[in-house]
Amino acid sequence: MKKTKLVVAGVGHVGSYVLANAMKLGLFSEIAVLDKKKGVAFGEALDWRHATALTYMPNTSVKAGDYSECADADVIICAAGPSVLPSEKDEMPDRAGLARTNAAVVREVMAGITKYTKEAVIIFITNPLDTIVYIAENEFGYSKGRIFGTGTMLDSARLRQLVAENYSIDPKSVTGYMMGEHGFTAFPVFSRLNVQGFREKELDSVFKGKEPLDREAFRQKVVKTAFDVLNGKGWTNAGVAEAAVTLAKAVMLDEKSIYPVSATLHGQYGYNGDVALSIPSVIGRNGIEQQLEIELDEQETSWLHESAKSIQNTMASVKTGKSYIQA
Repeated sequence: MKKTKLVVAGVGHVGSYVLANAMKLGLFSEIAVLDKKKGVAFGEALDWRHATALTYMPNTSVKAGDYSECADADVIICAAGPSVLPSEKDEMPDRAGLARTNAAVVREVMAGITKYTKEAVIIFITNPLDTIVYIAENEFGYSKGRIFGTGTMLDSARLRQLVAENYSIDPKSVTGYMMGEHGFTAFPVFSRLNVQGFREKELDSVFKGKEPLDREAFRQKVVKTAFDVLNGKGWTNAGVAEAAVTLAKAVMLDEKSIYPVSATLHGQYGYNGDVALSIPSVIGRNGIEQQLEIELDEQETSWLHESAKSIQNTMASVKTGKSYIQA
């Protein structure tokens, strides 16, 4: 019987949380961790090996290694590369400033992975996420659908939590999601938002919120709350790590779950191979099995094009695009 295997590339603040969540999930019989700091990878793996002796932990085999561990991996989660830094003035930092550094990181990581596999499903967390996903998908001849990013899954969770908090209800009772860039220009699809069948225009009268459900106000709240976390503790990791492991589970169990993940568009909304951003997608054993082009209203469509333009500007700064894609 084939073992189930996860590789975590990069075990800093985010990758270490991915490892912790994956260990507790009990879905993988083997987990390998990779990091440029060999001592960090070794220490994380050894620490978790010790934890397997405790009562409620699965006896998962966990070890440090190199890219050869990818050869028989089912899923690879990449959290390699630096993240945005908090602002001393409590301002929102610009994720695009990471583009040049992390473009080099993702090219190095993908070169290492593709020596050993083009079949494992790769889930990216590294920012600026949409640009990183585009590079990974389009420059290495990888199997279609098997590379994607956590995208606006975390942004969507933040949206649901904020809406729920406004109405004093459980966020799991809120159905709604963000699309576009994982960053400043992410936008809520309010035309599809609902709470157990109650739609956007009904919510204020049914649930008596603390404030009106204004589209632009809540869009800005979602973006700002990410930087409240960043500027508070210096990084964000818990939510995005959980998003990545949730996607890994959807792959391993062939769930056909629908999540807003980042991948290159192929004809949706007028974009064809020229941008990666988040739209609802069916996730199963083969990675992205279908990208869903949901109809947007006029304001949401405008937001989507604004978001795509922002991502393409970042892509241009690191020389991605059709003219740079390897044959």
